[in-house]
This record gives sequence, structure tokens and C-alpha cells, in this order.
Amino acid sequence: MREILPVLAGWHAAGIPFGLATVVAVSRSAPRGPGAAMAVGPDDEVLGSVSGGCVEGAVFELAQEVVASGEPRLETFGYSDEDAFAVGLTCGGEITLLVRPVTAASDPAFGAVAASVAGGEPVTVATVVDGPAPRGATLAVWPDRTASTLGTDGLDIAVTADARGELALGASVLRHYGPRGERREDAVTVFLQSFAPPPRMLVFGAIDYAAAVARIGDFLGYRVTVCDARPVFATPKRFPAGVEVVVDWPHRYLGGTDTDDRTVICVLTHDPKFDVPLLEEALRRPAAYIGAMGSRRTHDERRARLAEAGLTRAELDRLRSPLGLDLGARTPEEVAVSVAAEIVALRWGGSGAPLTTTAGAIHHPVAP
Repeated sequence: MREILPVLAGWHAAGIPFGLATVVAVSRSAPRGPGAAMAVGPDDEVLGSVSGGCVEGAVFELAQEVVASGEPRLETFGYSDEDAFAVGLTCGGEITLLVRPVTAASDPAFGAVAASVAGGEPVTVATVVDGPAPRGATLAVWPDRTASTLGTDGLDIAVTADARGELALGASVLRHYGPRGERREDAVTVFLQSFAPPPRMLVFGAIDYAAAVARIGDFLGYRVTVCDARPVFATPKRFPAGVEVVVDWPHRYLGGTDTDDRTVICVLTHDPKFDVPLLEEALRRPAAYIGAMGSRRTHDERRARLAEAGLTRAELDRLRSPLGLDLGARTPEEVAVSVAAEIVALRWGGSGAPLTTTAGAIHHPVAP
């Protein structure tokens, strides 16, 4: 959704109606998660995807129908054993889509939401999916304000509280309420879609490997910063256009930078005078991933120095070193792939093993 919002905002501002299909629930194996979106606009232009191609043809027709009728639709698509060519998901999963018309009248806050997402301001959009409330009605929730309504004050109040909680987690989920926001009822189903600012990736050490890691981090949707104390290496021309480059001592820069439980820290400096004070700071603050480059001997020596500096066993155990998965990588680009693979595996609970050697669900369940 984030990728197609700029174009959708342009349609909305120009008063052009469009159909918007959003994945609100998935079960078993599904190619796209909740929040994935596809829009059909003027001249049958299609943006985005909800299934990677499995059901897009049917969704295209649904989007045209809801724009013509003005009535939102809730549709579920799954795999059909009887007819392999039927509309469905060949991966065996099931997705539920809310397909709704978007106009200036039906969704007056759409432009403000798009502007917030573009500007990195956190916002959650709550949309009625089912029940005795106007299907397709939306409520935009920021940390300090709201816009629009789901139909009743009680429902707006309850959903606003939950939306701000999910926004802090960056989560997109279904929630159930009574018609007036009663917590112990499930008559009204509401989809909360959070647009939190992109997570940070902090890369320390402006070497060739850093350029490759920064490139793949940018591709994965991180806001990437590369930091090095050596100005001859820390030059913007050596890195992708969207990457911030900072000249500073790594530990000093990190000490003045906010991190959270989504932040990724990659230490590629490979020099004790940079590594040790930097990791002292990193291992004592919130982060999803802290990895450091180096041989096993370098790792052992670095860990001993950190222990001497007073870090606890629990703090030291947070360090992923040598960083990356065992792919046999050689080039900077291959090493970047191994680092990214480890970050993704740690984020979603993957084993890092070849899928041909594993059994069960391919996509690990996400904790509520």
C-alpha cells in the first residue's frame, strides 16, 4: 500500500474515483500479508498486487463493480481442488479482501493519510470490514488526532485506543467490537492498518561491503544510514541515492541516535578502536539485530574485550558475529545477501535452512 499511495493520492485530489482492494485476513500459506493492496483507477490502470497474480483478474473486475455501484464488497479467495483453473490461490492458502470505492466524499481523510505516510508521520487507518456499521467507513488515527468516523462515537473511541496501540507496534490486524465499541462483543469487524515510519538500518564502516549492505537494506524498506569516522570513505557518491552518509565516530553517532525494537545495526568497521566502543553502546540499547563482521578469531577477541568492558553474558549473547548466514558468500553483494537473510530469518523466526529440508508452513505465524 505504501508504494502505491502517491498515485492514489493524486487521483483522490483530482476527484477521480478508484477501486481499492486490501488484504484484511489470510490463512495458511498466502503470498501477500494483511495490508497488501491493489487499486484500479482511470482508464483501467492497475497498481499494486494482493496475491502475486493468482486472483488479480477477479479483483480487477470486483474493483470496477464497486466503483460503479458505490457499494464495498468483502470477498474470500481460496484454492479449488476441483478446478485447478478456477479463481484461487494455487499455494493452498486463503485471503480475504475488502474491495471498496474511494472518493473524496467516501474517504475525505485519504489525502491527509497519504501526506503523513509520505512525510514519515505515523498513522493508522481503521476500516469497517463487516457487521452493523457502514462497510468501508474509515477512521484515520494519528498519535494526537483523528479524522472521519466509523459511524458511532463509542466505536470511534474504542477503535482509536486500539489503533494507537497497534501504531506503536507497526502492526496491521483485525479487531472486533460491539456496535458502539463494546469490547466483549464481536459484531463489528474493523481492520487496523498501521503506517509506521520505516525501520532504521545503521551501517558502521564505509567499506565496499557497507555499500552492498546499504543497497539491500534500502531495497528491503529500511531507512539506511552509513556512518564512518573517515571522511575519505564516507562520501555519498559511494552509496545509493536514498542512503544517508554521516562522518562521525561510530559510538558517538550511535549514542546520539534513537533506536527501537525494529532497528538493525551492522558493524562492518573491522577495527577494535571503532568496534569495541560502538558495540558497548549498541548492546545496551533497543535493537532487533546487532551484527558484526570479522573472522571467528576476531569475534573471540572482540567478545573478550567487551566482557572486560563490563558487558553481561545476556548482552553479549545479542551479538550476531560473524554476521550473516552460511551461504558461502565471497563478494560484497553475496555477503549482503547473507546478512539480509539473517535479518529476515531473525525477524520472522525462520530457521535459515533450505525449504526442501523443512516441513510444515512456509510462512511462520506472526504473534498478535
